[in-house]
Amino acid sequence: MRELSVTTFIDAAPEKVWDVMANRQEEWACPAPWRCEVVKQEKRAGGRDATVFRGPNGEEMPQEGIYLAWDEGRRIVSTDAVTGDFQPTGPFMIGIWEIEPERDGTRYTAKARHWREEDRKKHEEMGFVQGWEACAAQLKAICESEAD
Repeated sequence: MRELSVTTFIDAAPEKVWDVMANRQEEWACPAPWRCEVVKQEKRAGGRDATVFRGPNGEEMPQEGIYLAWDEGRRIVSTDAVTGDFQPTGPFMIGIWEIEPERDGTRYTAKARHWREEDRKKHEEMGFVQGWEACAAQLKAICESEAD
């Protein structure tokens, strides 16, 4: 498959992890020192998913797409292949962020599925593993520091 993924165990309840994952993306969804700015999120299948990644030197990377699935408490799926007004764009990936209960905590898994092998390879060369592992670590740190 043309998939890249990262996973980590988070020592916090699934409800906590979901809340941070779904509602506080500006705190974890971009590797520091970059930050994620939420522009618009219509949290439902077909809803707009628009963010901007901002770098420490003024860099901007707009992220525009739609949600393919919003399975409350379990999974978020989005793509950049279609914009919020259902206009096709140059597809790069489908992003999948999932959680599931594991022991006394939560298993977090993030995946990027690509249309073409060359896109998967490009994403890997761009630092997918390091970047997405950094985001997972940021999510983990927030959830575990606030766990009951």
